[in-house]
Amino acid sequence: MNGAIVELRQLRYFVVLAEELHFRRAAERLFISTPTLSQQIKVLEREMGGALLNRDPRVELTAAGEVLLRTGREVLRSVDAAVRETRRASAAGAPVLRFGLLNGVPPWLPSRIEELLPAGTRTVLTGGTTADQVRLLDDDEVDLALVRTPVALPDRFAQQPIARDELGILMSSTHPFANSAEIDPNDLTDQELILFARESAPGLHDELLHTLHARGARVRLSDSAMGHAQMLAVLPSRPATIGLSTSRPATHPGLAWRPLRGGPIAVTYAAIWRVPTRNPAVRALVEVLAASPEWQAPADQI
Repeated sequence: MNGAIVELRQLRYFVVLAEELHFRRAAERLFISTPTLSQQIKVLEREMGGALLNRDPRVELTAAGEVLLRTGREVLRSVDAAVRETRRASAAGAPVLRFGLLNGVPPWLPSRIEELLPAGTRTVLTGGTTADQVRLLDDDEVDLALVRTPVALPDRFAQQPIARDELGILMSSTHPFANSAEIDPNDLTDQELILFARESAPGLHDELLHTLHARGARVRLSDSAMGHAQMLAVLPSRPATIGLSTSRPATHPGLAWRPLRGGPIAVTYAAIWRVPTRNPAVRALVEVLAASPEWQAPADQI
């Protein structure tokens, strides 16, 4: 393998594929196409001088692949640690908060948090789902993150509820329920409900379904799973499908939003961080959050 040139990108691709043992799932995790992933793995195998995977009848690692997975993980951990330490050194003397920005968070919430940081603090944002933010925090890639609860956390994490959202039913403007002022949960029985993928926030996913069922809404979970932005694009053309949402997208073309009779379904946002924390910006922010009541959305952003 003398003279072999292996890109870190290719190594990351291989490690994810080795963990998934499935090209499509690995490509989705990496946000690339399956053909692109397949091509890069073939390039990597040429550089390595042999097969890293057996592809038929299913994906399995070869002996060489097992070695590369073990050593590749070590290399990537070392590189990530070097990047983190270098960034810290370059920011020495100026407070920095590496902030895990939750996908789909209310627009006013990150701004409110930044207002509470010590003067001069620079924020570095990393987006992701609740599951992503827990992993990022555990890997020391962020100092503080936002998640939706309930969420299972290790003992080395602390959390503080900080805000709530209230959910109703979002649907196509041609859905029969769009003619109602509010929706009785019992009428939702057998309706197809689109939710986010369970692995992105297992606790919240299960809690939402449990709450709906407890209120008489025996919905049918759709085979399609997607984030909120994708749901907004899909629902206008799916008049027999519903979603859960705040009222913020109510004016979106082709959509209608209606409250649930008996009150909304509440979703709580929490800040999470490692304990103890070495970051002075996190310590200062946590003190303020602990002394504050849960925030409500500004009147013009409900």
